[in-house]
Amino acid sequence: MGQGKMAQVPEECFGKARGYLTKDAPGQGLAAISDEHRTESGKMLLENAKDMLWALLFGDAESSVNLDRDQRELLSLTVPQKKAYAFNFFQVVTEVGVSGTRRDPDNVRNDIGAHNILLQIEFGDTSSELVGDGIMVCIHLINLLQVNEQVLYARMSNVEQSTLLTSLHFQK
Repeated sequence: MGQGKMAQVPEECFGKARGYLTKDAPGQGLAAISDEHRTESGKMLLENAKDMLWALLFGDAESSVNLDRDQRELLSLTVPQKKAYAFNFFQVVTEVGVSGTRRDPDNVRNDIGAHNILLQIEFGDTSSELVGDGIMVCIHLINLLQVNEQVLYARMSNVEQSTLLTSLHFQK
């Protein structure tokens, strides 16, 4: 399959088309994808995405992550409560229970009243926002290979001030 044809493959088929998921993996928006529905390369890619996400959020010189983190950001990630275990490797996180309000335009997979968890993590980013870009790529891969939501909502916002006293605070 050439690159031009790959661009035409719907995102829902990403894992199957690239050999990361088995043919019988649940469709997007249904059940979470378990190990039995991931190929060996899919398992490795998911593990690497989680390792990279941890390093981007929490890594420091002690863990051999050397980034010039000169600004604070807040990652907010909304995950269905039953699938939040996919992010249980987060070290420092605020969890808030929230109800879903998403209406599927096709009326197939509505989120009205669904039990969701809002995960919030404060982290240091670089002035080029390299960390933030990497975080979004990792979250996208984790969704495609495990969480399996049609819409996994994540956003970042600048933290102007915070009571969290970190080494970054004292670098200013």
